[in-house]
Amino acid sequence: MNDVKFRNLLSAELLKMWSLRSTPWVFLATALAAIGFNAGEAYDRTHYWTEQDTRSAAKFISDGIPVQMSFTDNASLIFALAVTAIGIVAISGEYSTGLIRTTFTAVPARRSVMAAKALVMAGVMSIFGALIALVSFYVTQGILGMKDVGVSIDHPGALRGVVASALLAPVCALVGMGIGTLLRHAGPSMVAGVVILLLAPFLFSEDHRWSAVLNHALPMSAWRRLLETPFTPEIPQPWTTTGAWIVYAAWALGAVVASVTVVQRRDQ
Repeated sequence: MNDVKFRNLLSAELLKMWSLRSTPWVFLATALAAIGFNAGEAYDRTHYWTEQDTRSAAKFISDGIPVQMSFTDNASLIFALAVTAIGIVAISGEYSTGLIRTTFTAVPARRSVMAAKALVMAGVMSIFGALIALVSFYVTQGILGMKDVGVSIDHPGALRGVVASALLAPVCALVGMGIGTLLRHAGPSMVAGVVILLLAPFLFSEDHRWSAVLNHALPMSAWRRLLETPFTPEIPQPWTTTGAWIVYAAWALGAVVASVTVVQRRDQ
């Protein structure tokens, strides 16, 4: 398929995404929820600030807590599940309505269609994730700054945390698209997404090497590792930020490969 036709596929997929009336509202609700949770936890921390906290402000910063509060666990889970759902619905919705058959009839090159869908999803979610991560960072650091414990974007580990939080969006959305392509139905796909993102990290502990390896291979575990600053908690099985970036890339690439392979080999 030549470049002109592929550009047409990109335009078509982008139009599909934004033609649904619910799409802007889903993005808005996800953004408000993520930013709201982050800002709320930062506000609670400063609201209940004590004299002891003031004396240990330097340790608060050196331990990397301001960076970790720029995108909290609660916000990340809601954010990850929401963008995963967007990825799932983007493909399962076409299966449920039969639109996927029409698409593949018009464009027999199924791999090109899925590649275009994945590229559009990755691009839109990367921009969306970057906006949420940056806004969350500056809002939370502004709130923490009222107690002189906010940090700037050039603080050690801060930029990496922002980038990791931003890229959580395209990674999870592509994973959702991959799950939706494999299972075709929204319900089972949502359950699979919850298991992978929410439950799996709690099933594998850090106590044993094999369990730690499985835990480290999960996208949310990789995100948490990337958000750590030079202060690293003592854990039985430590791992590197390079390994976490590889996990990110492997999940995103694996999801795209799975989607492209499945539609090529399976009847619609």
